[in-house]
Amino acid sequence: MVIKKLIGVIFVLVFGVLAACAPQQVKETGAYSTEPKSGLSSLSKWSFEGRLALKGVKEAWQANIAWHHVIDEESVKLSGPLGQGATLIHLAGDLVSIDRGDGKTSSSSHSEEFISQQLGVFVPVRSLRYWVVGLPEPKSSFIKTNNGFKQAEWMIEYDQMQKINDYLLPHKITVTNPKVKLKLIIDQWDLNDARAE
Repeated sequence: MVIKKLIGVIFVLVFGVLAACAPQQVKETGAYSTEPKSGLSSLSKWSFEGRLALKGVKEAWQANIAWHHVIDEESVKLSGPLGQGATLIHLAGDLVSIDRGDGKTSSSSHSEEFISQQLGVFVPVRSLRYWVVGLPEPKSSFIKTNNGFKQAEWMIEYDQMQKINDYLLPHKITVTNPKVKLKLIIDQWDLNDARAE
């Protein structure tokens, strides 16, 4: 009798631990909306984790991505399975630094060109800072489409959206131009409830 109760308690504990460790289900919602996204541009702190696939004319690769944003600063970590081969990209103002995990950090004041040289594919990182939260870059004109917008020769499409707190944020994004295709799946958002003053 005691053994049966003990087995029951162990089963409940193990099941509870497994349930707590399981990834949160994405609450998918309707299509991308072009309605004003009040408050998103004023978030001073956010982060997400997901998966990235990037294809250029000569290069193609996939990585896990963890992106952390604070005011005027971006930290983007790209890594393979189980965190192998991690590359950390840090943008602060006009300066970008890249650490490939070999103890050497390279820096440049020409951020996008430098990142493109290191990755082998042009990636519009400064614009992506806005596109990943569903916003056009504010300093450049854009044209609305059914599920996103065109901006600076790039097509940004929001294939699926998800409800996070009071915001409708991207879950699946495709960013393309004639030479580059970038697909991003965002598995987990953290908005940190922080706003710019």
